[in-house]
Amino acid sequence: MANFLAFLMVVSFWVSFISGLNPGLEAPYRIHTLFSVECQNYFDWQTVGFMHSFKKALQPGPVTRLLSCTEEEKKNYKGMDLAPTLEVPSMSRHPKTGDWYPAINKPAGIVHWLKHGKDVQSTDWVVILDADMILRGPIIPWELGAEKGHPVAAYYGYLIGCDNILAKMHTKHPELCDKVGGLLAMHIDDLQVLAPLWLSKTEEVREDRAHWGTNITGDIYGTGWISEMYGYSFGAAEAGLRHKINDNLMIYPGYTPQPGVEPILLHYGLPFSVGNWSFSKLEHHEDGIVYECGRLFPEPPYPREIKLMEPDPNKRRALFLNIECINTMNEGLLLQHARNGCPKPKWSKYLSFLKSKTFAKLTQPKLLTPPRMQTEVAKEVKEIDEPIRPYPKIHTLFSTECTTYFDWQTVGLMHSFHLSGQPGNITRLLSCTDEDLKQYKGHDLAPTHYVPSMSRHPLTGDWYPAINKPAAVVHWLNHVNVDAEYIVILDADMILRGPITPWEFKAARGQPVSTPYEYLIGCDNELAKLHTRHPEACDKVGGVIIMHIDDLREFALLWLLKTEEVRADKAHYATNITGDIYESGWISEMYGYSFGAAELKLRHLISNEILIYPGYVPEPDVKYRVFHYGLEFKVGNWSFDKAKWREVDMVNKCWATFPDPPDPSTLEQTDENELQRDLLSIECARTLNEALRLHHKRRNCPDPTVLSNPALDTTKDIANSRKVGRFSKTDDIESNPLPRNHSQESSEPKVRDGLFSTLRFWIILLWVFSGLGFILVMLAMCSGYTSKGSSKGKSNKSRRRSYTGFLKTNGRDRQGHKSDASL
Repeated sequence: MANFLAFLMVVSFWVSFISGLNPGLEAPYRIHTLFSVECQNYFDWQTVGFMHSFKKALQPGPVTRLLSCTEEEKKNYKGMDLAPTLEVPSMSRHPKTGDWYPAINKPAGIVHWLKHGKDVQSTDWVVILDADMILRGPIIPWELGAEKGHPVAAYYGYLIGCDNILAKMHTKHPELCDKVGGLLAMHIDDLQVLAPLWLSKTEEVREDRAHWGTNITGDIYGTGWISEMYGYSFGAAEAGLRHKINDNLMIYPGYTPQPGVEPILLHYGLPFSVGNWSFSKLEHHEDGIVYECGRLFPEPPYPREIKLMEPDPNKRRALFLNIECINTMNEGLLLQHARNGCPKPKWSKYLSFLKSKTFAKLTQPKLLTPPRMQTEVAKEVKEIDEPIRPYPKIHTLFSTECTTYFDWQTVGLMHSFHLSGQPGNITRLLSCTDEDLKQYKGHDLAPTHYVPSMSRHPLTGDWYPAINKPAAVVHWLNHVNVDAEYIVILDADMILRGPITPWEFKAARGQPVSTPYEYLIGCDNELAKLHTRHPEACDKVGGVIIMHIDDLREFALLWLLKTEEVRADKAHYATNITGDIYESGWISEMYGYSFGAAELKLRHLISNEILIYPGYVPEPDVKYRVFHYGLEFKVGNWSFDKAKWREVDMVNKCWATFPDPPDPSTLEQTDENELQRDLLSIECARTLNEALRLHHKRRNCPDPTVLSNPALDTTKDIANSRKVGRFSKTDDIESNPLPRNHSQESSEPKVRDGLFSTLRFWIILLWVFSGLGFILVMLAMCSGYTSKGSSKGKSNKSRRRSYTGFLKTNGRDRQGHKSDASL
C-alpha cells in the first residue's frame, strides 16, 4: 500500500508539472503562449522551429499563432496547419493612414485574441514570444517572479527613448518606462488593460516622424521600425505596470552566457557563427524550406568538433547553444516534412545525429536555475575568494576600403578571427564611394557596416585614405546600437592568434590598452605642444586598441578632428618632427589618435605582449595575439611584402594564393632567436594562404586537379576572355607583376590561366600538323611536274590525259591543250 501511495505521489508531481502547476499549489494557474506571424515562407519555417521547441520544452498550456494576412495572401497560403492558429486581419498597411508597418500586427493581433480567442476566459497567465525563438525549457510566469501588476520581461537596453524626450512626449509617466521586450510573461488582467494601449501608443510613435532619429530612439535605421517596442513600453507605463527585468532567461546565439546561468530561450534575431559555419535568418527571407522535401538548413559542426575547437568551457557552452538552435530547427523541419507526406530522407551522418540519444540528451528540457543555484555553479568556475562577475561583452572593429587589396586582407583577418576564439562579434567598416560600391564584389566577406568614403576630403579635397579609420568609427557609433562594453580596434593587415580581452590585459573605463609605436616621436616634441593641451598625456601607441565604449564615444570625434588638424599642418611633416620617413603626413591619423586621447587624458596601458611584426625576433615565452604584417619580412630567399600585392586580385581569381613559405623542417636550428622569428613568419604566411584556399572552396571554385594549372580564373573570367577573343596584355601584367629588387620566387603571383595554356598548346600543335600536311602536298605536286617534263612517250601522254580532271580543277586547262598541240 505504501508503494502504491508513493507511485501516486510521483504521478501527481509530473502531471502537475506538465500541466503548468507548481507542486504544492492548490489552485491551477492556466498559461497560454502567444506568438505573431504573417502569411510568408519566412515566418513558416520560424513557426516550424518554434512549435517543435515548444513541444520539446514541455511548455505548459496551449499555444496560439496569431496569423495576420490579407484576403489576397490567404488565397495562396499553404501553412494553415503549422500551428494552432487564430486568423487576424492584417494591419501591415494601416487601414486609416496607409502607413506600411508590419510590426504593428503584434499588438493588433493580441487585441484581436483578447476579443475573439476561445481560451481567453480560461487563461490566468500569458507568455508572449516572437516567432524567431527556440524554447529550451518551460516558461512558467510565477516561477520567474511575475505577479499581478509586475510582468517579467527581458532587457532591451537600446530603447534609449525611455530616458529622453520621447518618453516625456508619449506617456504621462516617463519615470515608469522600462526598456524591455522579447520575452513577456504577465497576468491576463494586466494584458487586458495594456493591449489597447500598446496598439495606440505604437500608432502614436509611428506617426511621430520628427523623433525617429537614432539619437532619440536608438533605431540604427532611423525609420521608426522599433515603434512597436516603444508602443509596448509607453503603454505599460500608462497602465502603471513595473517589470521584473531578467537578463538571464533569453540569449542571442553568438553571445556567451554568464557562468552558471542556463538560458531557457534562444532568440536568433542576429547572425551567429561557429568556426567557418554561420547562420542569418535574413538570408532565408524567401525560403520555402518547409515545403521542399529533404531540405534542411546547412548542418553546423558536431559537438565533438566544438570540444576540439574551443578550450574555454564558457565559450564552448556558447558554441553549443549556437548549434542547438539550428539543430532544433532542422529536427523540426524533418518532422514537418514527414507530416507533409515527403518520402523518408536518405541516411546521412547528420540525420543519424539528429535522431541519436546524444542529441536528445543535449536538448532535453532545461529547468529554470534559481539564483541560489546560479551562485553555487558560478563558484565552481571561479576561484574560491574571487568575486562572481560576468565578463563584459566585446565587439571587434576593423576598417577597409572597396579594393581587392583590402579584400584579401579581410579574408585573412576573418579566418583568423574565427580560429582565435575572440569573444563577441566583429564588424568591417567599409569606406566606399557610391561609384566604388556599384562595382564592388566583396560584400559577403565579413559582417559589414558601410561608411561614406572620406579618402578625398569633402571640404579640403585632400587625398588621404587613412582618415577613413576614425571617420568610420564615428559613423558606426552614430548609426549602430552597440551593446558591447568594450571595443577592440584592429587593422585589416593583421592575423589573430588568440583572444584579445579587456580582462586579461587590464583595460578599464578611462584606461585603454594598446601596443607601442615608438616612432611617434611627435609626442615628445613641439608637434604635441601644438596639437594638444596636454602633451604630457600623449602616448606613443597604435595598432591594437582595447577601449571602453563610453571612452570611445567621447574620444572618436576628437580622433577624427585631430587627424584633420595634423594632416593640415604641412609645415611640420618633417621626419625629425613626426618620424615619418616619407615626410608626407601619412601617419597623421596615428597622431590624431594619440593627440585625441591626450585631450581627454586617456592614459594607456602599453603592452608588448599583444602584437608582433613578422620578421621581428619574439621575446621568449610570450604568446603574441596578433601578427601585423605591415612590413616586408623574409625567411631565407623567400619574402613577403603586402605592398607588392596591391593590384593583384587574390579573392576573385580561383585558387590564387601567395607563394608558399619554406617548410619549417628546412630552417637552420643553430640560432634559437632566428628560428623562432622564422617560425612566426611562416605561420603568418601559411594562415593567409589557408584563408584564401578556404575562401575559394566556399566560392565553389572548380577542382584544381581537373585542369593543367590549379590557379585558374573563375568561369566568369574565362567567359569574358573568350568573348574578347584574346587576353589583355595589361591584365596579364597586373596578374603577374615582377617587382623590382624582389626575388621572383616571392613576388610572382600564382594566378595563371590554365585553360588558356591548354588551348594554346593544342592550337600550336594543330598549326604544326597543318604545315607538315601542306609541305607533303607541295612535294607531291613538284614530283609530278618533274616526271612530266622528262618523259616524251605515249605513256606520258596517256598519264597526262588521266590527270586532265585534276588539271582542270587547278585552272591549268589551257596549258594542257598547248602541250598536246606541241606534240
